[in-house]
Amino acid sequence: MTTTDKASTKDRLLDAAAELFYRDGVSIGVEALCRTAGVSKRSMYQLFASKDEVLAASLERRAPGYAAQLQPGPDDAHTPRERILYVFEKAEKMSVEPDYQGCPFLAALVELKDPEHPASLVAREAKEQLQEAFRTQAELGGARDPELLARQLMLVFDGASARAGARIEKLDGLTTATATTLLDAAGVA
Repeated sequence: MTTTDKASTKDRLLDAAAELFYRDGVSIGVEALCRTAGVSKRSMYQLFASKDEVLAASLERRAPGYAAQLQPGPDDAHTPRERILYVFEKAEKMSVEPDYQGCPFLAALVELKDPEHPASLVAREAKEQLQEAFRTQAELGGARDPELLARQLMLVFDGASARAGARIEKLDGLTTATATTLLDAAGVA
C-alpha cells in the first residue's frame, strides 16, 4: 500500500468517524464505522490501535475547523465584546441547521464519561481553548473577573448547545441576549 493509499484510507476513516460519532454517538461499532468508510477492519487497525483512537483523531481533526467556524478571524477589527458575542451569534446560526446535534466535543465528553479516554482528552482541550478565548477577550474588554466571566459564558454556550442539539430549545437570540447580560454585569464595554 502506498503512502497516498494510507492517507486516503485514514481520511475516509476519520470522515466516517466524524459523521457517525456526531450523528449516532460514540457507541457506534467498528463494523459500522469501517463499512461507512469503505475500509476493512484490518486497514483500520493498521492505522489506529483502537476505535477509541479513531474517535480521538476525528475530534482532533475537527477542532480547528469548529473553532474557526465560531470565532472571528484574528485580523477582524471587532471589539472584545463583539468577538465574544460573535461566538454566540454563530452558534445560534449553526443550531438551526438540519443536521445540528450540538457541540461535538461536549457530546463526546457527556457520552464517554471517562475523563482519561483519549477522545475525552481531545474534547476537553477543545472546550478549554474556547474558554480561554472567552477569558482573553473578557480581560481585553475590561471584565472585573475575566476567569469567572469565561466560565459563565461556557455554561451558556454548552447549555445552549445541549438544549438546541436535543431540539428542546430554539436559540434564536436567546444565547446572545444572555451573553450580553453577562458582559454588561461584568463591565465589558
